Amino acid sequence: MRRGRVLLAGRYRLDVEIGRGGMGEVWRAYDETLARAVALKLLLPQDTDATATSRFRLEAQTAGRLNHPNVVGVLDFGEYDNRLYLVMELVEGDSLAGVLNGSGALPAEQVADLAAQASAGLAAAHGQGIVHRDVKPANLLLDTNGTLKIGDFGIARFLDDPGAALTATGQIVGTGLYLAPERALGKQAGPASDMYSLGCVLYQLLSGRPPFQADTAVALLHQHLDSAPVPPRELGVAGLPPAFENYLLGLLAKQPEDRPTAQQAAEWFAGGAWRGLPEPLPEASPPLRPRTTSAAMPAGPGPYAGAGAGAGNPTTYALPATPGHRSAARAAQAGRSGRSRGRGGPGNRSRLAATAAAAALFLAAMLIGMRWFSPDTTTEGTEPDASPTASSPAATPSTDSASSSSSGSEDGPGAGPAAGPGVADAPATGTVADVTPSAPAASPTPVAPPPGAATPTQEAGAGGPEQPQPEKPGQAGNDGEGDDGGDDD
Repeated sequence: MRRGRVLLAGRYRLDVEIGRGGMGEVWRAYDETLARAVALKLLLPQDTDATATSRFRLEAQTAGRLNHPNVVGVLDFGEYDNRLYLVMELVEGDSLAGVLNGSGALPAEQVADLAAQASAGLAAAHGQGIVHRDVKPANLLLDTNGTLKIGDFGIARFLDDPGAALTATGQIVGTGLYLAPERALGKQAGPASDMYSLGCVLYQLLSGRPPFQADTAVALLHQHLDSAPVPPRELGVAGLPPAFENYLLGLLAKQPEDRPTAQQAAEWFAGGAWRGLPEPLPEASPPLRPRTTSAAMPAGPGPYAGAGAGAGNPTTYALPATPGHRSAARAAQAGRSGRSRGRGGPGNRSRLAATAAAAALFLAAMLIGMRWFSPDTTTEGTEPDASPTASSPAATPSTDSASSSSSGSEDGPGAGPAAGPGVADAPATGTVADVTPSAPAASPTPVAPPPGAATPTQEAGAGGPEQPQPEKPGQAGNDGEGDDGGDDD
């Protein structure tokens, strides 16, 4: 076509060719009807390629659904001389590809501004269910005012119509330097894929080179899948805040779910968070309870006394409280006031009385149990302590023992030797010794024991019954009964 001679559709006069690609050519044109300069994209003759015609129509439909300052607007679409054409907004300026070729890397502040605008344009497209699929420096245009506009939606994809992508099975569309890892695996592109491509563009704007480079397309895809990008500051990028670098590496995450959305990135860059400055504290709010006792506290010297006197009361910052937190605080305050009112009241006295009654009942039950289960010390077969004391005689013979002793002496000559010395008065085994003291006036006069018998005092002194001792010859001679017994033998 010749410049200035062709008038398309009776209104668009071609001026100069400003670009050419595999599918068509782009002209600077003039709309004689509305008297304005426009960009006219004219499809090359493709009589045998139905896919190219379908993609061209798709681009017109995709861009026609968007109306955003950061997206190139579509003005008209039609057919002329068996060729489709698309009339778009003319961007007076250059693409980011031309900027990189001319000046190289850009400062961090300018890159952050471009990132905010590109993210805003992508957020508008994603909100309409459109995935660009070919975000690269050549498709990001700058006008004379520095406004960035996203163009060339020729291979865009509708999220609500996966078949509209117009790609064959296993075919990868897009530019390899900015291709997301999931797309390198042949998966469908999503909004996160556009954010990965934008991260590659921002990396190149900061460092002057793409994050991954290789000699072959296959090696380049493997780097997108497996390799981690080198942090830009290690490449000598000066003046890059760490917050910006960390966020950029987040855009280049391998997993789509780990990347921020376009809306989040637009707000983050536009808000200046990329500078890494500390966020401001929330507004000061009064405390939940007024402190009435603070005025009565003595203002003694302290480490902060001078600062408090000069600057007034210190400001307290409280985190934003949700309705649930406020209700919980009020409930806790009401519980504390109820407990303070309940101290010393009738309910408290009744609880004390019940506690005292329970303690008394427990003590009574314990005493009854001790009385019931205590062992009996007067059971037969047990012998109490019979140690002699000064107030009670150790062994006072009873009337029965005295009678038995006297009867034994009157029985005749044969009874004396049978009794034996100390045997008649020995206590029987299994009986309890009578050690009960008796009054001296009421005790009967003891009968004199036979000459060979041991006295009770000797028994008590020996600690028990004595064993029979052999008689001495001289003592047996003086005893008349003993002599008679010897003569009889």
